Amino acid sequence: MAFRFLTIIVLLNIGTSFSQDKQTVASQKEVIKDSLIDGKSRLVKPIKAETDSTSIKNLKDNELAAKLDEKWFEELYSNTLFDTIYKSVTELDFEAVDYPELPTDTLKARLKELDARTPFNVAYNPALESVIKSYLKHRRKSIQKLITLSAFYFPMFERELDNHEIPLEIKYLAIVESALKPRAKSRVGATGLWQFMFGTGKMYGLDVSSYVDERSDPIKSTEAASKYLSKLYEIFGDWDLALAAYNSGPGNVTKAIRRSGGYQNYWNIRHNLPRETAGYLPAFLANMYIFEYAKEHGFKQYKPEVAYFETDTIRVKHMITLDQVSEVTGTPIEKLQFLNPSYKLDIIPIIKGENYVLRLPIDVIGDFVNNEEKIYAFAKAEFDRREKPLPQFFNATDRVRYKVRSGDYLGKISRRYGVRVSDIKKWNGLRSNNLRIGQRLTIYPRKPYVAPPTSVKKPTKVKPISGDVVTYVVENGDSLWSISQKFPGVSVQNIKDWNGISGNKLKPGMKLKISKG
Repeated sequence: MAFRFLTIIVLLNIGTSFSQDKQTVASQKEVIKDSLIDGKSRLVKPIKAETDSTSIKNLKDNELAAKLDEKWFEELYSNTLFDTIYKSVTELDFEAVDYPELPTDTLKARLKELDARTPFNVAYNPALESVIKSYLKHRRKSIQKLITLSAFYFPMFERELDNHEIPLEIKYLAIVESALKPRAKSRVGATGLWQFMFGTGKMYGLDVSSYVDERSDPIKSTEAASKYLSKLYEIFGDWDLALAAYNSGPGNVTKAIRRSGGYQNYWNIRHNLPRETAGYLPAFLANMYIFEYAKEHGFKQYKPEVAYFETDTIRVKHMITLDQVSEVTGTPIEKLQFLNPSYKLDIIPIIKGENYVLRLPIDVIGDFVNNEEKIYAFAKAEFDRREKPLPQFFNATDRVRYKVRSGDYLGKISRRYGVRVSDIKKWNGLRSNNLRIGQRLTIYPRKPYVAPPTSVKKPTKVKPISGDVVTYVVENGDSLWSISQKFPGVSVQNIKDWNGISGNKLKPGMKLKISKG
């Protein structure tokens, strides 16, 4: 026994570099937007990613739908879910909770069933009962959100865990770690669904650069977490202790074993672990129980906004932004950010030796592949057009200082001013989509911004048009890009200039002047 733990000490002198410190109250603000797209998205006539419901599905009450959609965004981009998870772990007091809906005898029987089918020690004890009942009584709303969100993430987690012969119940660890927020980041830098520190992520093959952070990639980070947990289990020979080591570092677990007099059961060494880790396994087991018996406790199993099996990936051949992909496919930028969370600046780079992929809804994949050359040509033209003086050299009168309000997110702000999400990030030095209430953003609108109310609206400057001019009537589902493809030699910017358009928003019935010359 002594030799075994001496070996552990030698192997784990680097325990601090493995430490997965999760003392965090920060969360990244990206999850999926309910796009409400009607029918198959097409490159020829992409469905616009606008809140204007005339460009999506015909609803009886469009105004109501828009308000509900806005509330949905505010909920998805909120920090609350991550914050409550953190508090629930660090502030557990294990006091008895009055919750008659779950009799102790019923809980004991269910825990016994759970213990029989998992490699974790799920034996009943009053402390675990307290946590389970506390969650059921005080955190029902948060748990329902997590159950709904898990429908997207759990299938991909289970595949990777199974590939590495890791217990599938480990999927519940991501709930305790990040509240299923792929860009969740702690104050000490632990990042992603599995909260990897920079050094540990690099050690397990996760690429972290100015453009990319694979700690936020659901599949690659799950693969890394599987390798790390497999190594911890190989060392400790016990999944409970492996989870404790994942949270606080192997060194803290071996110290707790020493201080307890050599005990190796988690519950016997818990009082010697750091405060957060002391509540870590109980929180994990409580979530496991509630998810496994969700139906019995009245939770609903909703279909995810996008199911994992309804998406696929394309290897990117040329540099492209998620803004550009959104414009040509009609896929909302928020959906693309949700499906591709590892691209910190919403830019997919081309780097020698790396194969970066773009994840898209499966009904968009075929159109993208069939039009790759046109799409990349469009992206290149966009990049070339952006080669101009930096924002600090713009006319100061064109600049807007925007104060972030509750419910704001980058996609919403970008649409308001007719600019790209990537532009806002570049102008403000943002490395993520995370915003905080009260934060000031510098924005250069496509046209000088006039604060409402205004008595007279100045007309947008229209550039002269020559040659044979035709009038094009915008149809439902049209975008500037799809219209430009119908007229050889005509670019998106041409259409904007000829018609005094700022931004990318179009409405069915709108008449556009286009030169055929």
